[in-house]
Amino acid sequence: MLMRYVLAFLIIAIVAAVLGFGGIAAGAAEIAKIIFYIFIVVFLVSLVVNLMTGRRI
Repeated sequence: MLMRYVLAFLIIAIVAAVLGFGGIAAGAAEIAKIIFYIFIVVFLVSLVVNLMTGRRI
């Protein structure tokens, strides 16, 4: 679900950059970057928890 937000903000940033809206593009790119980092952290935490409990995905 987080990856959908990352992709949405990335597309908004690209479209805004192409149209010349620098501030909007930079803001959308920053939001996409932050959400992506949150996704990476959640993924790594869930990976470690699954390895510690011995459960298979």
